[in-house]
Parts: sequence; C-alpha cells; structure tokens
Amino acid sequence: MCALLRLFSRKPLFSDGEIDLVLSNEDVSDQECGILDGYTFYLYQAKTRNYMGYVSLRLGESPALYYLGHIGYRIEEKFRGHGYAGRACRMILPFIQQLGLRSVVITTNVENAPSRRTCERLGCPLERIAPVPWEYRKICMGATRKCRYIWRIPPRA
Repeated sequence: MCALLRLFSRKPLFSDGEIDLVLSNEDVSDQECGILDGYTFYLYQAKTRNYMGYVSLRLGESPALYYLGHIGYRIEEKFRGHGYAGRACRMILPFIQQLGLRSVVITTNVENAPSRRTCERLGCPLERIAPVPWEYRKICMGATRKCRYIWRIPPRA
C-alpha cells in the first residue's frame, strides 16, 4: 500500500492538462531481452487521477527488441478510442530527443487496427510485417506476425 501511495503522490513528469504521465519506479531493464534500460510512464486523468494505462520506452537493440519494439503502450479499455496512446507518445517526445535517439520502433499485432492507426497518426511508416520466430512468440504474447513502424525523431529545436 505504501508504494501505491507514493505513486499517487508523485508529480507528473509530463502533462497536457487532460492526461498526466507519471514516471514509474519499475525497473524496465531486461538483459535477457536486450533491454539495457527503459522508462515506464503511467497515464492518469489529470483531474481525477484515474489510471488510464501506460507508455514504455525500452532502450537497447536485440533480436527480442526487434519484435517488441522500443515503445510499448496499453490503454485501459474504458479509455480507448480517444487517441491517448498517441498523445502519450507525443508527450514523451522531448524526453526521447534528450536521450539523443534518432528513431524508435513501435510494433503492433497485425490485427490491432487501433494501434496501427496510432502509429500512422504519429507519422510512422510501416517498415514491414515480420513473422515472429517461435522463440520470441512468448514475449510477444503469442503473436505470429508483428507490424514494425519506424518513428523518426526530429532533432531538438
């Protein structure tokens, strides 16, 4: 319970007045997957502090990350359909720029039309639809194919 209270008392790192992004203190690194470091931001409604989902940034390069992508997001069902995933990605763009990244990969399941639209609205071209090898299907929650979108990061102004 203490950890939950600490989380709710933390100030948002990013906010657009409607949604707040609060940096999690979870360890995102996973050496087995090639995730050297990373950050998870929880999305909350700014006024009510209702939990809406998360966006994660994974740093590193590996065969596993090829299928997982550098950015992952999940929006709770009752908040879907409002573009929150894309807004959260745009909100962390200055952070991505500060890290000096020039591009990041976002992957999604082929049949996940809303997530594919999110990538398209971010201006991410579809690089390819990649078959997921058997050894990576578990970390990809059983997906047999992944759409790989490339988000080209503009330089800091």
